[in-house]
Amino acid sequence: MKRRDFIQSTGKSLLALAGLGFGRTVAEMKSAAATPPGTDNSVTLFLCGDVMTGRGIDQVLPHPGDPLIHERYMKSARGYVDIAEEVNGAIPRPVDFGYIWGDALGELDRMAPDLRIINLETSVTTSDDFWPRKGIHYRMHPHNTPAINAAGIDCCALANNHVLDWGYPGLEETLDSLHKADLKTAGAGRNLKQARAPAIFDLGKKGRVIVFSLASASSGVPSAWAATHDKAGVNFITDFSSASVNRIADQVRAVKQADDIVVLSIHWGSNWGYAIDPEQRRFAHALIDAAEVDLLHGHSSHHPRGIEVYKNKLILYGCGDFLNDYEGIGSHEEYRGDLTLMYLPELDTDTEDLQMQRHDDAENDQNNADLADGRLSDDEAAIFHIACLLLRDTGSSGDWAPNNGTTLTYVFDTTSVPGPTPPALERVEALHESNPMLGLRGVRLGLRIPELTERAMGDNRVFVTVDYYNSKNKNFITRAFTV
Repeated sequence: MKRRDFIQSTGKSLLALAGLGFGRTVAEMKSAAATPPGTDNSVTLFLCGDVMTGRGIDQVLPHPGDPLIHERYMKSARGYVDIAEEVNGAIPRPVDFGYIWGDALGELDRMAPDLRIINLETSVTTSDDFWPRKGIHYRMHPHNTPAINAAGIDCCALANNHVLDWGYPGLEETLDSLHKADLKTAGAGRNLKQARAPAIFDLGKKGRVIVFSLASASSGVPSAWAATHDKAGVNFITDFSSASVNRIADQVRAVKQADDIVVLSIHWGSNWGYAIDPEQRRFAHALIDAAEVDLLHGHSSHHPRGIEVYKNKLILYGCGDFLNDYEGIGSHEEYRGDLTLMYLPELDTDTEDLQMQRHDDAENDQNNADLADGRLSDDEAAIFHIACLLLRDTGSSGDWAPNNGTTLTYVFDTTSVPGPTPPALERVEALHESNPMLGLRGVRLGLRIPELTERAMGDNRVFVTVDYYNSKNKNFITRAFTV
């Protein structure tokens, strides 16, 4: 399938982490689907990885800016459009502002999150004052800001390694453009006080959500970009030390009130690889323990990284890219950075904890017993086997250590996954062709390992939920399994 078609059908291969409800019964899943998230005693957030609407994307929007860029191998942003068209055909121009979000718009409407937060990884400016000795510079014309509004975004985290690509004039215009579009920002400002200031959202009876944005040197943010008392820049940390934790704790305590939910959006770490830096884990835990952070929204990696639930608080170590102009560029395909994920956690407004549906051990045992004694149909057993192969074929499982508190989940849609087909997906497609009654919608895989405990490895479980379409009865069927 063409990459562009895949982008336009992201709703078919999205990961919607609503309460991390792994391993629920079919009845529970149907009930959850019928009840929108975000009840009076909970807040549902939309979070995603890097949203880059500049460069090639800017060139296909209604108001393209100056295409001049200063990269070693490319001097015009239109070159990225050309690469995409060489691979997948002509792009209609101009596209409407909502085009770039594809089916994600429908998924957002369906889930109706209370707050939508992104890491906006581009300048919004006409400035030509590009940052010297920096290899890549992203910018979107300010008149294309409605592309952000098209997805109903509420907050743009700006502490990242591209917000100052076009200098201090570019940063100032970015702030002005976003604020004029009624978008709140965090993580960058005209001085240190503004850069550290959070975006605060009053959700009425549901209370407040406070969003901080932070940039780490580990993600390639130049130290020169750090805001000071008299210089514009980003909210910047050089390390993951206890001193950094204490500074963040002071910032949080200055604004947090009882029952507030605090989200810390942090740009950190490398672009590729599944391994989680132990320093990042220690830092994340310390932010929850000492700085009263309720959810950590990590980004910088171009593909999804691990998820951890620590003391009922959600840690997203790397959300993966959400929007970019990489179509047609072949690199690091083994990480499947083209799989777009949405994160929709639901938080309790009384405890600020992640709401989780707990697994029923009796139901786990019954599912396993069904598999063992053949009560599952051949098709269900085959899909279950293929789901386990998918888990192996991603290559991620090798990076998951026992008892590390990590949860990793991926969604695959066999009709919309671009690029070379993994062997397990070929088996799924062969099964589908041999049984037209079985229209596989997607395989959702999750590995949940409990928090740091002394439990044996046997207490860790793999949860697999399989959705498929029964064309005769015209309904979707969901089976949940555990290993």
